[in-house]
Amino acid sequence: MKILAIDTSNQPLSLALLEDERLLATMTTNHSKNHSVALMPQIAALLKSVALEPTEIDRIAVAQGPGSYTGLRIGVTTAKTLAFTLNKELVGISSLAVLAGAVHVAETVIVPLFDARRGNVFAGIYQEKEGILTSLVADRHLGLSELCLKLQKYPHIVFVGNDSQQFAQQFKHAFKPQQVSFAHPELNYPQAYILGLLALRQKPAEIQNFIPKYLRLTQAEAQWKKKHQGTLDGPLVEKI
Repeated sequence: MKILAIDTSNQPLSLALLEDERLLATMTTNHSKNHSVALMPQIAALLKSVALEPTEIDRIAVAQGPGSYTGLRIGVTTAKTLAFTLNKELVGISSLAVLAGAVHVAETVIVPLFDARRGNVFAGIYQEKEGILTSLVADRHLGLSELCLKLQKYPHIVFVGNDSQQFAQQFKHAFKPQQVSFAHPELNYPQAYILGLLALRQKPAEIQNFIPKYLRLTQAEAQWKKKHQGTLDGPLVEKI
C-alpha cells in the first residue's frame, strides 16, 4: 500500500511517502510559512522525487488535530480533495499520536502536548504496548494543572512536543524528579513517516463527513454560543 502522509497541524509542515512500512521520501520544514501556499508544491515535489504519479497512491493520511485551526483546515481540506478526486482512501490520525508514536520507551507513559494558551494545553496519554501505540486517556483540551493531577499515578512520564519544555518548571514542582523526563529534541517535531505508519492500522474514513478534531470551539463559535446560550450545542460548522 502506498500512502501519502500530510501533517500541517502546527507550524511544522511534514510530508512523507510510504510503501507499506518502507519510507520512500519525506520532508519537514519548520519555517513560519503559509501552508496553503507551500503544501501542494511540496507534495508535487515529493512525488516527483520518487517518480510516483498521484494516481499510484492508495491512501491519504492526514493529521486530524488538535492543533492550529488554520493549519488543520488546510491539511484536512487538501487531504479530502485529493482523496475524493483521485478516489483514494482517507485516514485521519491524531496530531498528538504522531508525536507519541516517535517515542519508544518501555514501561512508561508518553504525554504529547501542544500549548493551547492561557494555562491550557492539548494533551493525550499514550503507552507503547507490544510495539503498538495505545491511547490510555483520550486527547483533550485541559488546564495544565488538571493534566498534572491526571498524571500523578504514573511512576514515569515522558513529555514530547516542542511546547513541553516551556512547562518544565511547572512539572518540576508537580512531580518527583524521577517521575519526569523529556523526549530527545529531534522527536519534538511531527514526522509524517510516523503518521503514515499509524495510518496503516486504521480503517478509512468517510470522506464527505471527515472534519478536523479541534477539541475546543473556535473563538467565533465561543462568542456565538455565549450570546445564544442553550440554543446550540457542539461545533457550529457540524450543525449547519
